[in-house]
Amino acid sequence: MSFVSSIKSNPKLKKLVHWMLIPPGQSRPRLWVRLILNRFFHERGKGSVVRNNARMDLFPFNKFSLGAKSIVEDFAVINNGVGDVFIGEGSGIGISTVVIGPVKIGNFSMTAQHVVISGLNHGYQDVSIPPRHQKVTTKQITIDDNVWIGANCVVTAGVTIGKHSVIGAGSVVTRDIPPYSVAVGNPAKVIKQYNFTTQTWEKA
Repeated sequence: MSFVSSIKSNPKLKKLVHWMLIPPGQSRPRLWVRLILNRFFHERGKGSVVRNNARMDLFPFNKFSLGAKSIVEDFAVINNGVGDVFIGEGSGIGISTVVIGPVKIGNFSMTAQHVVISGLNHGYQDVSIPPRHQKVTTKQITIDDNVWIGANCVVTAGVTIGKHSVIGAGSVVTRDIPPYSVAVGNPAKVIKQYNFTTQTWEKA
C-alpha cells in the first residue's frame, strides 16, 4: 500500500494531514505549503509569470501546471483543491479571474477580466444542512487551444469549449461550444461559425 493510500484509509491520520495542509474552515493552503511543499509537486514552464497579487490556492494532493510563457494576472485565483488545473503554454488568465478545478486550458487561450471557470458545485439537496457543508461534486471543464473568453463570463462545470472559439462578454456557458464558434448570452448560444470553404465567419 502506498503512503498516500495509507493516509486515505486511516481517518485519524487523514484528518491530521488535512489540518497540517489547510487551516480549519478555510479553502487555501497554509503558508508553508504554498512556499515550500508545492515546489516539489507543481510545474511552472519557462518564462511563465504569476503576478504578486494573484492568489494561488494550490494543494500538493492535486496537480497544477502552468505552461511556458503563460501569465496569471493580479487578483486572479487558481484553486486545485477539488480537481487538477492545467494551463497550457502562451495562455493568459485575466485580472480577477477565478479558476477552480478540475479545469484544463489549452495553449494560447485567454480570459479577459472577472471570468469564473469552475468545475465545482456544492450540494443543496438536504435542506437540513447549509449548502456550504454539503458534499461537493465536480465535472471536468476543458477549454481548447486559441479560445478567447470575454469579460465577466461564467463557465460552468462539465463544459467543453472547442478550439478557436470566442465567448462574448457577460455570457454564461452551460453547454459545450463547438470549435470555431462565437457564442453569446445567458445561457450562451452559438451565433457564428467559421466556414473553412468560404473562409468567413457565418451566422449560425
